[in-house]
Amino acid sequence: MFNKRDRNEVRKIRHERVRKKISGTPERPRLCVFRSNKHIYAQIIDDVAGNTLVAASTVEKEIAAQLNDCDKKGEAKIVGKVVAERAVKAGIKEVVFDRGGYIYTGRVAELAAGAREGGLDF
Repeated sequence: MFNKRDRNEVRKIRHERVRKKISGTPERPRLCVFRSNKHIYAQIIDDVAGNTLVAASTVEKEIAAQLNDCDKKGEAKIVGKVVAERAVKAGIKEVVFDRGGYIYTGRVAELAAGAREGGLDF
């Protein structure tokens, strides 16, 4: 009998495969994306030191106040802009984009577009 893996388990396998090639350095940290059904989260991580430098998500009250009439893609774009603004304020210009095993479309692509608009290069 064939047992099908659930979608999140397959995503985690894909993420591990991508993470073998992508790593954040102090000069060029990693922009990591996680999305759930309701929220989207973005972190900029220095993997050498193991520190989260900047983070933003739809759970935060100051960001949630901006999301009153947005769909999920609009929310992702706003989170991308906010994380980029915080990164530029912290002195980060270039990042490596880690899509977290998700397909680069929809909310993940909108977050990346928002981060580019906010001033990040990747």
